[in-house]
Amino acid sequence: MATATQIKELLKTHGEGDDERFYAIAMQVAAAEARKGHELLAKDLRRLVEKARMRKNEGGMDARIVHLARPTGEAAELLEEVEDPRRLKDVVMDGALAERMQRILSEQKHMDRIRAAGLTPRNRLLFTGPPGCGKTLTASALANEIGVPLLVVRLDSLITRYLGESLSKLRLIFDTINRTRAVYLFDEFDSIGYMREATNDVGEMRRVLNGFLMNIEKLRSESLIIAATNFAGKLDRALFRRFDDVVEFGLPGEEEAWATIRQLLSGVKTGKLSKGELCEAAKGLSYGEITRACEETIKEMIITHTDKITNGMLLNALTERRLFTRHS
Repeated sequence: MATATQIKELLKTHGEGDDERFYAIAMQVAAAEARKGHELLAKDLRRLVEKARMRKNEGGMDARIVHLARPTGEAAELLEEVEDPRRLKDVVMDGALAERMQRILSEQKHMDRIRAAGLTPRNRLLFTGPPGCGKTLTASALANEIGVPLLVVRLDSLITRYLGESLSKLRLIFDTINRTRAVYLFDEFDSIGYMREATNDVGEMRRVLNGFLMNIEKLRSESLIIAATNFAGKLDRALFRRFDDVVEFGLPGEEEAWATIRQLLSGVKTGKLSKGELCEAAKGLSYGEITRACEETIKEMIITHTDKITNGMLLNALTERRLFTRHS
């Protein structure tokens, strides 16, 4: 059943009247029960959540029915649900990026009012930037804030060698996007969104790219689509105008690096840490690499039975990550 933390969050969100967060946690409990093999209980929980949502929306501004159940059948094989309880406040990012995320979230939460004014909320986003800089984590946090699941498109299942099959699967994904509200993440998007003039271009991949362009152009959905890539320069230029917003994620600056270290070590005893030395050692590292360095330091403390993390231990871990990234 639900963990003590989940029960606490359910009571907290109910008391605060945060219905969307309440539903999101309830759906996380249902997913956990499904993984344990308790399919009937999971199904009942999902049905109750959907019923509560529909009851809340009865007589609302938008009469359209949005199905919140998870995709089934072949669609379920193409989409993988990723669960991470963190929200935007838990994601370290610079002020400008945090402000853009809040604007996107605000439009999602007030889409009925925006549509009533004859406008369309931003729901087609392109996330670009180096690996390990929070693109997937931010997509997950947005899903949690909106109160819908994060469904990652499995490109290994989408792309096949059979003529026309990939396009058929892509059409099925977009049918699901229109039918089931969620945040849909096309990760490593450059694998299908590369330039059509590429010399190693193959017909099936070109058809998939053209199919994506066509489907996203005529999208009429309450879902949020996010395409993420580490290589924006490789994308076909026609893609950029199909997105409502292009959001660039960068390497952490000094303040972001320090905030990441403090956040990751918040529950661990440490000696006196030098912000200047640690941030200098972290320069050029991604959020992901800083996270790995902190985790390696915590493991070292556990293995060596040290009572606290020292500045030197963390400096060594950060230096090792810099050497690793330099040679990878």
